[in-house]
This record gives sequence, C-alpha cells and structure tokens, in this order.
Amino acid sequence: MAQHYFDSDPDAASRPSTADLVLPDLHLRLNTDRGVFSPDKVDLGTRVLLETVPAPPAGGRLLDLGCGYGPVALTMASRAPGATVLGVDVNSRAVGLARRNASDHGMDNVRFAVVSPEGEPVPEPDGEGAPAPLAGDLLGPFDALWSNPPIRVGKGVLHAMLRTWLGRLSPEGVAHLVVQRHLGSDSLQKWLDAEGLPAERVASRAGFRVLAVRRSGD
Repeated sequence: MAQHYFDSDPDAASRPSTADLVLPDLHLRLNTDRGVFSPDKVDLGTRVLLETVPAPPAGGRLLDLGCGYGPVALTMASRAPGATVLGVDVNSRAVGLARRNASDHGMDNVRFAVVSPEGEPVPEPDGEGAPAPLAGDLLGPFDALWSNPPIRVGKGVLHAMLRTWLGRLSPEGVAHLVVQRHLGSDSLQKWLDAEGLPAERVASRAGFRVLAVRRSGD
C-alpha cells in the first residue's frame, strides 16, 4: 500500500472530491483530494474515535496529530468552541484542504500547520487561508490530543512521532489514539507503557481500539 499520504508533497495528480463526516452531533461535508489519507470517505477508525472519545476540555489547547483534511480537528473545534485547536500533518496538500474546510464551515478557533516527521515547523509559501501557527504554538502544552496515527509508516517513525507529541501534553493532558487491532494496537499499548506513558484501552469497536494515554509523573 503506497504511503503517499505521509509525503510532504504528494505526487498523486489532484482529483478534488468531498467526503461527509456524519456524527450524532455534527454533519460536515469536507473537501478532499488524491494524495491524502482516506480521500473517498472518512475512514472507520476516525469515526470510531470521534464516536467514543470523551468530550474535549472546554478551553485550553487541543491537538489533532496527523490531521489529514481535518475531520478530527474540526470535531474538536465544534465540541469545544472556547478552546484553541491545532491540527498538524506532514502532508501539505492535506493541511491546505483542512484550512479550506475550516473556512468553509466558519470555524475560527482552529489552525493547521505542516510539520516534519520530527515535529518541527515546515516553512510554507504565502497563500490563501489563515496564517500558519507560530513555531512556539507547536510546543504546547496541549490539554488534549486526539489522533488516528499513521501506523503503516513503520515503528521507528511512529514511535519517534509519538514520543515527540505525547511529550508536549500538559501535566493533566490526555491523548486518545485509535489503532486497528490487527495493525498492532495491543503491542503499541505495551510500548507506550514501557516508555512511561501509561495507556488504557477505553473503547473497542469494529476491530479498532481507542487508547487513553497520559504522561507519567515527572
């Protein structure tokens, strides 16, 4: 399976489309394109996450790690209008779509940034849409983190990414990750525990696990 959605500048020819995000509390039609994750529909793992995760904090800083075209970040922004939401992704095409989707739906409490796999800001050309967050905004601390992480990129890249971003949680912050069982949710939970990031399975549906992850006490 090609992993062009994890490329910073996917070479797949553009073919704009839309996907509907339908939740009990939210219905959004989102712009999508080739070269991003799950362009034809909001994938099942993301839906499982959004249908089972607890309500986000009403205020503070919230993070969508691996935001794609924005279904998770926009849900956070809708459910916590008093919070500041940040979505990050390595894929510049996905981030551009996420910004467009936020604008189309009038959500002004969410920003998006292109980042490197190491969590560093990537310079972007000036263009339409809201300006990218400042580099310091990427450091958090974040009061909640929601993610459907890119499991298929390999353990080395995945583990480094999770170490970076989970380390940017606030002391009371909680991350919720959705992972397919047959792609290693149980082994990822064991790895997180071994890293001093206590993880608890809080939901299981349709072959997916939702893990709640906290920082251990310093």
